[in-house]
Amino acid sequence: MKTRWITMLTLSLFNWGPVAGQLKVGDKLPDFQLQDQNRQTFHLKNELGKGPLVIYFYPKDETPGCTKEACSFRDSFTSFQDLGAKVIGISSDDIASHKKFAEKYRLPFTLLADEGGKVRKLFGVPKSLGMTGRVTYVIDNEGKIIHLFNSQLQATKHVTEALQAIKKS
Repeated sequence: MKTRWITMLTLSLFNWGPVAGQLKVGDKLPDFQLQDQNRQTFHLKNELGKGPLVIYFYPKDETPGCTKEACSFRDSFTSFQDLGAKVIGISSDDIASHKKFAEKYRLPFTLLADEGGKVRKLFGVPKSLGMTGRVTYVIDNEGKIIHLFNSQLQATKHVTEALQAIKKS
C-alpha cells in the first residue's frame, strides 16, 4: 500500500503518466455543464467542433502555483486564440471566488466552478499533496483527448505543453 501511494504521488508531481481511473489520451470527454465566473452556463457539447479546447484543472484560486499557472495562460492567450483554441480553467472554488480571481489578474478565459467536484471526478483528476491535482487536457473537435499533462509542481509548464500539443495536431 505504501509503495502504491508513493507511485501515485510521484506520477502526479512529475508527469509520469495518468493514474488509475483518470481519462487518458484517446478517450472521449464526458459531457458536463458548470457555471462560469459570470454565472453563465458552460455546456461542453456546445463547444465541441469550434476548435481545440484546453481544459485545465487547478487546486485553488489565489494560491501561488495556481496564480502563476493562470497568469501564464493569460500571457499566452493570444497564441491560443491564433490556433483557434479555447482555454477553460476548472477548480472547486465558487463563482464569486472565480470572478474576483479573473478580475484581479485580468484573466481573459473561462473559469468554471466545480464546487462539488463532480467534473473533477468524471475526468478522474487525482489528488496530490492533499489537494486537487493540476492536470491539463487538450481536446480535439470531436471531443477526444489528444494530450494530457499532469504535474502539481510544474504549474507554468501546462501552458507550453498545451500549445505544443495543439501545434502538433
